[in-house]
Amino acid sequence: MGMDKVVTAAARAVADIPDGATLAVGGFGLCGIPSTLIAALSATSVSGLRIVSNNCGVDDWGLGLLLRAGRIARMTSSYVGENKEFARQYLSGELEVELTPQGTLAERLRAGGTGVPAFYTPAGVGTQVEEGGLPWRHTPDGGVALASPPKETREFGGRRYLLEEAISADFALVRTAVADRHGNCVFHAAARNFNPLCAMAGRVTVVEAERIVEAGELPPDAVHLPGVYVDRVVAVDASLDKRVERRTVRPARGRAEAAVPLDGADARGAEAVVPPADSEEK
Repeated sequence: MGMDKVVTAAARAVADIPDGATLAVGGFGLCGIPSTLIAALSATSVSGLRIVSNNCGVDDWGLGLLLRAGRIARMTSSYVGENKEFARQYLSGELEVELTPQGTLAERLRAGGTGVPAFYTPAGVGTQVEEGGLPWRHTPDGGVALASPPKETREFGGRRYLLEEAISADFALVRTAVADRHGNCVFHAAARNFNPLCAMAGRVTVVEAERIVEAGELPPDAVHLPGVYVDRVVAVDASLDKRVERRTVRPARGRAEAAVPLDGADARGAEAVVPPADSEEK
């Protein structure tokens, strides 16, 4: 495609997202999240959003900004444990939540981007994912206002599988390290995570790029996401908005004890930041 897809400002890139839109949002924890696009969307009055994302940021960053402002009506996620406001809204009946096994969520997005309407998977067989009854929305007094439906099952080779439907979104918000003007994207390491899958699932995909290069500068074999999936590209300042979800350090002398959290953070599941040998941090 020969079209220049660069948009001059994040606000312009998200200006046509309407109330009630379904958004597929890339990232894993705070790694690779489209924070600039989320902030631009937060500056609008759009509400009733239906978000598909692995998680919902933290209380004061990422999708947590939209959540705190009461702009999200529904979340489809696989992990939501880092956000107290998320738990409050869900348990009080203010937020609808569909929890989905992580691999299933990834494949539902990929299927949506490739035109596959549904697929069978063994994940969730024999659990409430199959049987239904998971609380999607609570009542204010803690009851269940809306529960997940049972899923269709079928046997293949003597093993039972359940049917999962693909996910397509009105818009996708994605973060990449490098994009060219045609929308071809290269992601950096773990920041790749859900970003290509969300981009594929979006009918209109908006990419924020830490660096934009001219068409033809990216070797074809280096492209992780072809520009055919991308509609808009906006440049962002990568030095301004990267945060660590949970920062911990190991003991300075390399002892085998558990990681020591900073600022009272729980070290479980945290990324260890190892100080160099000559560090003064003890």
